[in-house]
Amino acid sequence: MTLTFSLLNTAGAARRGRIDTAHGSIETPVFMPVGTAATVKAMRPEDVASTGA
Repeated sequence: MTLTFSLLNTAGAARRGRIDTAHGSIETPVFMPVGTAATVKAMRPEDVASTGA
């Protein structure tokens, strides 16, 4: 599996990029809710649903 990162823009210490995978691309920076043990903590269910994850 090939994974590449392309730097698209910088501003000071900030940067914007794109991660390309075999399944598609992810524009960065990105908010990605992560569930551990099949649970997302500190977020209401409707907030998790609104992320589209």
